[in-house]
Amino acid sequence: MTNLEKYREAFAEALEMEMDKINENLEYAKSPEWDSVGHMNLITMLEDKFGIMFDQDDMLEFSSYEKGKEILKKYNILIG
Repeated sequence: MTNLEKYREAFAEALEMEMDKINENLEYAKSPEWDSVGHMNLITMLEDKFGIMFDQDDMLEFSSYEKGKEILKKYNILIG
């Protein structure tokens, strides 16, 4: 499984969304699924899938699908 597949799967599972709704336009608090509880579920899911621990600033800055890819680069995880 590629990093992109793991990333998309984490969004789908954590936010309980259909895969076709997971895209680069997805933003925190702009969809009912990505609320504060969904956000923490997403952070936990990504930490588990990629074997990392986000620092607090990164958790707060993780505000969109695209921003998440940028943040993961700091942990040497490239999302294609």
